[in-house]
Amino acid sequence: MIDTEESRYPVFPLTVFWRSTAVFIGLQTLEKVVQETCGAEKRKAFVEGDDFMFANRTVVVTGGAQGIGKGIALAFAREKGRVVIADLNQEAGSALEREMKDQGLEAFFVRTDVREEADVIRLMERAAEKYGRIDVLINNAGISVFKPFFELTLEEWDNVLNTNLRSAFLCTREAAKYMKKEGGAVINIASTRAFMSEANTESYSASKGGIIALTHAMAASLSPYRIRVNAVSPGWIHTGDEGELREIDHKQHWSGRVGRPEDIARACLFLADGRNDFITGQNLIVDGGMTRKMIYAE
Repeated sequence: MIDTEESRYPVFPLTVFWRSTAVFIGLQTLEKVVQETCGAEKRKAFVEGDDFMFANRTVVVTGGAQGIGKGIALAFAREKGRVVIADLNQEAGSALEREMKDQGLEAFFVRTDVREEADVIRLMERAAEKYGRIDVLINNAGISVFKPFFELTLEEWDNVLNTNLRSAFLCTREAAKYMKKEGGAVINIASTRAFMSEANTESYSASKGGIIALTHAMAASLSPYRIRVNAVSPGWIHTGDEGELREIDHKQHWSGRVGRPEDIARACLFLADGRNDFITGQNLIVDGGMTRKMIYAE
């Protein structure tokens, strides 16, 4: 017999137990059994169900006012999360806060330069002051500079690395101070450019590769506090008008289409969900299969 985790632990007796319990002793006794075996909190979820994944949870999204970050912020808010939008763009951040509140969603915008330590400290302080806790951090803030190799300046290099990579460490360090008591989840937005490249993308590719390494390092360091750290690597995610795309753009993907911000948002919802607490230190590639596709000239 193949020695697998499933084969070591027979499930038939437990299955029979639960079925017979439900049939013969009724729901009231079943609640008692679940409470004794799973604890009161899990019993409540088992009996009543969870209408919204992130009700009463505080979610901080950096770079949350536009593009992928906006999609992530909206997704968590629609699951009743209390979303803190951190962005350098005052106009876009304030507009999104108003838009979300008009939809009956909970949102709080804090203008933040994630390159600046003082700004990041203030962001987490304000989030905790307003909502009493921080449960989820999405490190999404990022910029890119694509220019010829010999023309890339150190100032440009440092700006990309500080915005994309250093900020992920800095924001996590400060958010984790508020997560230590109850645990939490950190999701870093990396990129498939950590694994594949075009010319003249050095600073961006280096920053995203660093995010993936930083992810598993922080997952190890923060595990004693029940803080999980994972990454999502988007492929081609189009944030503009889909009418701009060509048929050939969609055909490059096994999924048959170019990605959308909500594809990344759903991945973040999955990784942030406390029921998935066995997943940490991982990088989830969300790219419609593009990076696995072999390309030949026709």
